[in-house]
Order: sequence, then C-alpha cells, then structure tokens
Amino acid sequence: MQIDLLNIGLAFLEGFALIISPCILPILPIILSGSLTGNKSRPLGIVAGFIIMFTVVTLFSRALIQLTHVSEDTIRNVSFGILLLLGITMLSTYLTEKFNLFTQRLTRIGSSLQAANNPQSGFWGGLIFGGLVGVIWTPCAGPILAAVIVQVIIQHTNYNSILVVVAFAIGAGTPMFLIAMIGRGIINKFAFIRDRTVLFRQLLGLIIIITVLYLMFAPGAGVSLTQSTPQTQIQSKPAMLVNGIEHPYPAPAIAGIDAWINSSPLTWNDLRGKVVLVDFWTYSCINCIRTLPYLKSWYAKYHDMGFEIIGMHSPEFQFEHDLNNVKNAVKQDGITYPVALDNQFVTWQNFRNEYWPAHYLINRNGDVVYVHFGEGEYDVTENNIRYLLGVSGQVASNRPEEAYMAIQTPETYLGYHRAERFSSPETVSKDVSTAYSYPDKLGSSQWALNGKWMIAAEKITSAAPGAAIKLNFTAGKVYMVMGAPAHAVTVKVFLNGVPITTDSGSDVANGQIEVSQQRLYSVVNLKKGDEGILEVKASGPGLEVYTFTFGD
Repeated sequence: MQIDLLNIGLAFLEGFALIISPCILPILPIILSGSLTGNKSRPLGIVAGFIIMFTVVTLFSRALIQLTHVSEDTIRNVSFGILLLLGITMLSTYLTEKFNLFTQRLTRIGSSLQAANNPQSGFWGGLIFGGLVGVIWTPCAGPILAAVIVQVIIQHTNYNSILVVVAFAIGAGTPMFLIAMIGRGIINKFAFIRDRTVLFRQLLGLIIIITVLYLMFAPGAGVSLTQSTPQTQIQSKPAMLVNGIEHPYPAPAIAGIDAWINSSPLTWNDLRGKVVLVDFWTYSCINCIRTLPYLKSWYAKYHDMGFEIIGMHSPEFQFEHDLNNVKNAVKQDGITYPVALDNQFVTWQNFRNEYWPAHYLINRNGDVVYVHFGEGEYDVTENNIRYLLGVSGQVASNRPEEAYMAIQTPETYLGYHRAERFSSPETVSKDVSTAYSYPDKLGSSQWALNGKWMIAAEKITSAAPGAAIKLNFTAGKVYMVMGAPAHAVTVKVFLNGVPITTDSGSDVANGQIEVSQQRLYSVVNLKKGDEGILEVKASGPGLEVYTFTFGD
C-alpha cells in the first residue's frame, strides 16, 4: 500500500507540474475565457468537468482506439485541429456570434446542455463546458498516455491505476482552477479590462493558435515532465557518449522483484562502480528475442571489465509470470547474465518504461546516461558501453539492420481484450466454447476461426479436434505465441492452402508443430515474397494461441 500511495502522490505532483509544460498552454485561455461568465461556482464546475472527462477518456482510450481503429496520432491531430478552430473563432466577432447561435440551438436538446451554454450558468454549466475541454485536450498531451500504456501492459484496470489517473487529473486541474479564479477576479475588478472583453477574447484566441502551432511543428515541444524518460540529444564529439540523454539522472530503484535467475538479489549498492545495462524484455516477444545475440555478445566481451546486464523480465502474458517457464526460456536462449522477474511491474514503473525491449545504460556513478527503445542501434549501444568502461577504439557499424516493412501486418492479439481484425461472421462469445466459421473472403491482415474455440481475455483455446485459425498476412516471417500446458497438441500448418514445406519456420517439421511449452514458435519463413494465407489446425483440444508476431 505504501508504493500505491507514493505513485498516487507522484502522479498528483506531475499533473501539477504540467503548468510549466507547453502542452497545457492551449487550454488555459479556454478555461479562463469560459470562467468569465456565470456565477462564482462556474470555474469550479469547469475544472471538475475537465478532471472527470480527462479521467474517463484516459482510462477508456485504449478500448476506444481499438473500436474505431484510429491511430493515436490521428486523434491527437484532430484535437489540435479543434483547438485551432476554437482559437480562430475567438479571433472573429462574426464567427463567435455564429458559434453562440449554434450552441443556443444545442440547448434545446435538454436542460443540462441549456445550463452549459447559458452565460449565467454556474457549477453544472461549467461542468459540461470543462468536460468538453477535457475530451479535446487529452489526446494532445501525449506523455499523459503513459498511464494508459502501463494499464495495457498489465492488461487490467485496478483501483490503484484509476486513483493514479485521477490524482494526475486533479494535479493538472488545480493550477487551472487557481488561474481561472485569479483571472476572473482581476478582470472583474478592473473596468478598463472588463470593457475590452472583445479584445481580450481575441488575445486569448491568438494565444491558443500560437501555442497549438508550436506544439504541432516545434521539435520536442510536446514533451513535458510526465514523459517516461528525458529527451535525447546527439553529442557532437565522436569520442563521447552518442545519443546520450541531456540530463542524466539516478537509476530508479530495482524493487518488487519476485525472483532472480543466474544471480542472488541485486541492488544498486551491489552494482556500485559497474557499468550496467538494464534490459526490459519478455521471453515470448520476438523483438526482444532478436536483441539477445547482441546482449549475450556484450556480456561475454565486457563482463570481466566491470560490465553487468540485468534482464528485467516484465511479462506480457499470464504464463510468463511462471518462474519455471522463464527459467526454461533463459536456459534455452543461453542467457547467463542476471534475470529479474518484475511480475508486478514495480521496477518497470519506477523507470517509467513503456516498451519491450528497452535498454537503459547506467554509468559507474549509478546515473542513467543512455536509453534506447526497440531494436537497432546496436553499434551505438556497444560503443557507449565501451566509452563508459574506458575501452579504446570503436566497433564498426553493424548496419543495415532489419528494416521494418511499412505495410507489414501488425502484431495480432487473439484474446478479446486486445483482439483486432477478427473476421469470422459469428459474434465473439467470451469465455465460452463456441463454433466459428471462416468468412467468404479474408481481407489483408484479418484473421478468422473455424471449428470450436473458447476466446478468453488474452488467448484462444481449441475446444475440439480440427479447430483452425486462418490469417491473411504481409510479412517475411510469422511467429505464434502458443502453448498446450495440459498435454502436447500437434498443429498442422498450411500456407496458401497446401501443407507448408520449404517456407516453414524453424519450429515446423514435416508440415506440423508439436506444441507443449508456452513460448514463441517460428512458423513461416518465406524465401521469396512477403505475403500469404496461413492456416493452422489443432489435432485436439487444449491448444492455446495468444498472438501472431512478424518479421522481415
């Protein structure tokens, strides 16, 4: 409970600190302008509405994005566009009058909306006004969505995560309320300002336009104190740290670890004087797996020079919480450096991490000096390790690296919590064995089921022999996270309607896979081309399928 209270308190302080961030500037004029009319309770209503709607939109944004299939960038750009329109409207007396006429028509919908648009309205009118502002602003502040991303990773919304988001919203709303009340008091007190409300409104509109354009086009302008890591910058001297963060900071605590593999429990005191790479990973993640050869190579070359790696295993699926499963994966992958099971995401959240894989490089003084998310930049990372260790010379660039295909099928989750592009004609029956069928046509990156399956929150499970799944993919390689914990299940693999042969992945033998362990399986490895129709059929019940992932 102590950690929960700490996170809630930090969330409030981070929200409050937004007052000095560019992302808050576009809505301050709107809040102030909306507070000038109505009675004294209106500013409180506006801020309360903002807090409530920001919290609701943040907590349910992931479900909304999945439902609409619209990217976060698109939603953010639309929000910027709405803010620009509001600013332009405030510049023009004609547009302001037209807007007022429009809102007056909306008042006929119901008495609650009438109160919101009545210039004399108080708390309840302000509540609705502030709610609308909260809906518009939430997507603009990209760093705030870090709380949502953590919920996506943990795959549930608990009371603590809700309180964190609410605390953040209250923290952001508190300075807004103070500004609204102070500004309202100043304007009402001084007649020369009160008599120039048109000019004041236009000035506020201009401020909105300038700040939104700044956020849209100025590099890094949208970054606030709530971002998970400081911005990076390229150092000019080649002998120095490359892409090092501008302001190194003390490495966050390693805490909440359920178990350690290849090591006794470690703290930063134990690692004092060493160069450390903290690698956030999970054993069924293909992107993480592709980084392992580099990590193992660095560990072999530099460990005796004072270099340490901590594989911070933060599970994506429930089966990855199991210590034996992780131990087996560590052994199969040939990992000899320490691995920590961060099952509760305590260390993940201490680092404000958002990605798999993520590499945090820490110097001998215990400060984070370099951060890299995802694959790539292996030469940069290794040269930074050498620099921190004092090793002379640089390794040559190992590029070109694997290029991500712009049209590649995205990672496809099958459990109903995150499922997308499901195309069977039947409605999904949650947690119940149901017969499904293939559609007449399967669109690009769509998938469908045939036969009896049970669709659960994070996986699907075959419920009868012959249960099959079909996927229309665009990629050079296809992987599946599967398992059969009760008993081994044979899976037959078909590519474009025929048993797979020369284009099979490393886990396929004679056109089929023996599935038992819960792990990532290599299914397709195209020698030519980059698309096809994949179908897998289970020999019996008990096959668990979690996700499809892809490579070039």
